[in-house]
Amino acid sequence: MARRYAARVRLATWNINSLKVRIDRLREWVDYAAPDVLCLQETKVADDAFPALTFAEWGYETVHHGQGQWNGVAIASRLGVTEVVHGFAPGIEPDVDARLVTATCGDMRVMSVYVPNGRAVGHEQYHYKLVWLDRLRAHLDAVAGPDDPVVVAGDFNIAPADRDVYDPAAFVGETHVTDDERERLVRLHEWGLVDLFRVAYPDADKVYSWWDYRRGDFHQGRGMRIDLALGSRAVAQGVDYALIDRHARKGKLPSDHAPMLIDLTL
Repeated sequence: MARRYAARVRLATWNINSLKVRIDRLREWVDYAAPDVLCLQETKVADDAFPALTFAEWGYETVHHGQGQWNGVAIASRLGVTEVVHGFAPGIEPDVDARLVTATCGDMRVMSVYVPNGRAVGHEQYHYKLVWLDRLRAHLDAVAGPDDPVVVAGDFNIAPADRDVYDPAAFVGETHVTDDERERLVRLHEWGLVDLFRVAYPDADKVYSWWDYRRGDFHQGRGMRIDLALGSRAVAQGVDYALIDRHARKGKLPSDHAPMLIDLTL
């Protein structure tokens, strides 16, 4: 599709870890961050309990794919919401969990993803995670092309490289850092997706998006960068700025994840 003018877009992603618990925190953040498109994960509400009217009051159209007290993903957009796909595209084995929703927002094809945690290497949930990522790759082929403006954003539960964890030695033999998980990210890159945070900050170390609630990990700097926004080259070439907002991880009843925002020109 030919564009008649350049558009500035602020894209954000946040594993909110319960909309019901953190709707006030979200409203506070939206007020000052003002994203045009917001991907949310772990909403932990059913579709009929999703606060669509509240988001409409904030100026957003929304689509939500939920299942109650677990999982749940959403896209909130001030650029419109069309061509919605709940879960994987037709023809791909359906997922038992609500972990993926796709929509067109303005000129972008946007996917909000909550990749399975994996629990432990060798666990059945670990194998489910790897297969889920394979299906995500097939989903990309079904709903978009690598030359299109495409963004896949959310909680990937994978640290792309050793510098994305506070101490690689502490994660030996653990999920989130294994070769098999990272190889699935490489396949997404081979499809045509780029880590948008790394476009803005190719050399930044010790920048994390998740900290365990236990042991004071946030204050001790023991984190991981597992929340990612992967964009096609049509998106990546317009990246102007990126931020993982640690301020939103502070205060009363925070999520264990910080939101990330990307400013870009399409």
